[in-house]
Amino acid sequence: MTADSQLTYLPERASWFLWTPDPATLDSGVPADTTATMRLAIPDGDKIVARDVSGQEMSLHEGWRWLRDREPAQTDSDSLRAWTHLARDPDADTALLPVAAHCAVAVDGAHIHTAGATTLHLHSALRLTDTLVGAGLAARLRGYQLAGVQWLTGHEGGAVLADDMGLGKTIQTLALMLGKSEEAHLVICPTSVSTNWEREITRHAPGLRIVGDRCEPGSGTVTVTTYARLRRDPARFTECSWGVVAFDEAQQIKNPRTLAYRTATAIRADYRLAITGTPVENELGDLWALGDLVRPGFLGTRSRFRDRYVIPIQRRGSTTAAERLATHTRDLVLRRTKAEVAPELPARQVIDIACTITDEQRRLYDRALAESFDTGLGFGATRRTNVLALLTRLKQVCNHPAQVLGQDGPLAKRSGKFDRVSDMLDETLTTGTGCLVFTQYTAMGRLLAGDLAERHGITVPFLHGGLRPTSRDRIVSDFQDGTGPSILVLSLRAAGFGLNLTRATTVIHYDRWWNPAVEDQASDRAHRIGQDQPVTVYTLRAAGTVEDHIATMQARKRGLADAALTGSDADLLTLGDDELYEVLRLNLGATP
Repeated sequence: MTADSQLTYLPERASWFLWTPDPATLDSGVPADTTATMRLAIPDGDKIVARDVSGQEMSLHEGWRWLRDREPAQTDSDSLRAWTHLARDPDADTALLPVAAHCAVAVDGAHIHTAGATTLHLHSALRLTDTLVGAGLAARLRGYQLAGVQWLTGHEGGAVLADDMGLGKTIQTLALMLGKSEEAHLVICPTSVSTNWEREITRHAPGLRIVGDRCEPGSGTVTVTTYARLRRDPARFTECSWGVVAFDEAQQIKNPRTLAYRTATAIRADYRLAITGTPVENELGDLWALGDLVRPGFLGTRSRFRDRYVIPIQRRGSTTAAERLATHTRDLVLRRTKAEVAPELPARQVIDIACTITDEQRRLYDRALAESFDTGLGFGATRRTNVLALLTRLKQVCNHPAQVLGQDGPLAKRSGKFDRVSDMLDETLTTGTGCLVFTQYTAMGRLLAGDLAERHGITVPFLHGGLRPTSRDRIVSDFQDGTGPSILVLSLRAAGFGLNLTRATTVIHYDRWWNPAVEDQASDRAHRIGQDQPVTVYTLRAAGTVEDHIATMQARKRGLADAALTGSDADLLTLGDDELYEVLRLNLGATP
């Protein structure tokens, strides 16, 4: 350890940062999660200046263990010596911490936390992680996620969690609930993601018990329901008292005049959390609606908010009013962008989203199965043709009824995957994030592009195999240089190779190809040389359908799954009718 090695605790990230003025002297013998450059408030003579420094980031507990186990050295800097002493003696005087031990990172500058506030934050984070593990958290929170849970728990009454898509708003919400494990909690979400919520709870928070779509107060229980049910049966949820009520995709009920919004405000809860990636979807009044939903009165009356903020900012472009609003909402809205937490993110992360199918999809799926098996699949080459045709039809049903029925619309509320991807694309348009949407079906690609054109009035290109090379090149060029829309719809087979689309930091696979290597190759259009931002890949699947079964069978047995994953069609014939039906039938109660 060199004499100029400084150790800083970063409250905004709940992590440690070991840095030196000279990057060449970085110590490689520490349990660092990543090497990064951060902007810190650095002592410079009698001044504090903002400066970018290189260093190694350690998670909260890794850094704390390292401090407790290391032997102090004569060459230790003041900050390293102070933190080592505090780790060995928690009752030590925190006033002795030098500025370098508690300077804070900030994207737009830098600021200083007091020594006392920093150590309080540190010990709070250590206690919180112990509490969450004891309550049944089965996931390791990233530093910014732990800091997010700390922030949420420290703002009693309610808040708006508005992190960028892909940063883990769901896991932070579950951690918040686990921290209040003696209470009953409620999640209200779009129908398309209700199954995903149940699976995330089962996977990451087994300490919470799902009690279905009903009011069943009890210690550590979670009721998962939908906005549709909230509208149909409001008394079911307003008659109970809840610990945490979480409104997922809260922008869907932002209109205070609607029954859903009025019912949501009538729900009694100790903590109200609005979850959204787009707190301001159309105009600043959206922010007031979300704020008043979770913390009534905090932003004043609607008319007062409009006079003080909406009119000055939106009509007159007042920077003073905008700064005043930012200050006012600092204790209400928590929003982190991917750029802010980029050092903590892997270069590429894959997020699987299970979507709930609609009643129409369920009927079409069951009908397709019944027709095929009632008629008979045949033998030999005929059987192979019939099985592949059935698989194609089932996957098209999973995509959207309009695709399998040859319709142009209407599209909304008919497919769980379609509704979910619509919300995701709305968010990417709001943030300007480059996004690629892959589908293996030309008809589905046209439906996706057409829906965006109808709802947003923009022409989103669809790159498919029927395009001339000049048209294809122009679409790629316009996307890359930013002159075209931030969203690009692509055919998986026609556009899954040979293209450089590094403007995109989000990749969505709308439907699943049998061979995951094909999906990986498509994702690499964004995650390749020249990409300097983390890339998030989303794979959508219709829960309880053939898409679900193929994923779960990978670890269980040969047959359909192995044949699909290796790209071999011949092995499909090894399954008899009963076994094939068992693989393909709807299994809507499963929560893998």
